[in-house]
Amino acid sequence: MRVLLVEDDPDMSAMIRHGLSASGFAVDWAPDGRVGLARALRRPYSLIILDLMLPNLGGLEVCRELRLNQLLTPILMITARDLVADRVAGLDVGADDYLPKPFDFSEFLARVRALIRRDRVLRSRNIEIGDVEIEVGHRTVKRAGKVIPLTRLEYDIFEILATQVGRIVSRESLLEIVWQDRDPGSNKLEVAIRSLRKKLDSGAESKLIHTIYGFGYIVRQERDGSV
Repeated sequence: MRVLLVEDDPDMSAMIRHGLSASGFAVDWAPDGRVGLARALRRPYSLIILDLMLPNLGGLEVCRELRLNQLLTPILMITARDLVADRVAGLDVGADDYLPKPFDFSEFLARVRALIRRDRVLRSRNIEIGDVEIEVGHRTVKRAGKVIPLTRLEYDIFEILATQVGRIVSRESLLEIVWQDRDPGSNKLEVAIRSLRKKLDSGAESKLIHTIYGFGYIVRQERDGSV
């Protein structure tokens, strides 16, 4: 699982990154709010760990912008400010949890795991995109009530795209999430995308998976003739 840490303190960020890496997480680090916002909008994460006091763009503003952009990734806000008003402000703009500094790393890690676990439970419910329904718990996809037979690889790719509906998912992100450290080969992703399109769009009026050249793929419904 990959998480994004937005923290400007180099010592604090080093400690968190080391602890999370030792616990099996992949960690991307952003040293200020603007970089953190850009990275969070560019690729999917399992969790965002967000400091409140950040240069360039504060944590409250980052959190607010992420929610305005319909990003539902769980957010754990961390800060040295522990006034009730600060905690309320963080939760009001969309943070899922709030942990004051300094904190015990075991508690921090427990909160990280709890937020990711809760998010998985929420995402285990069905996903609906127009006439498409994804039964996440059963790993099945239906379109107009008809079951679409997908391979395991095709389903994994489509679920990632569907949970980010309306947002571009880069080719690099898909390769990293689906294949992790394994080499998929030069065009395995493209072959799977072509097969997905053929199965999902057969006989349908709107197309689902679109290529954004130079960036990646996006799920949205468009009529025939669209890219």
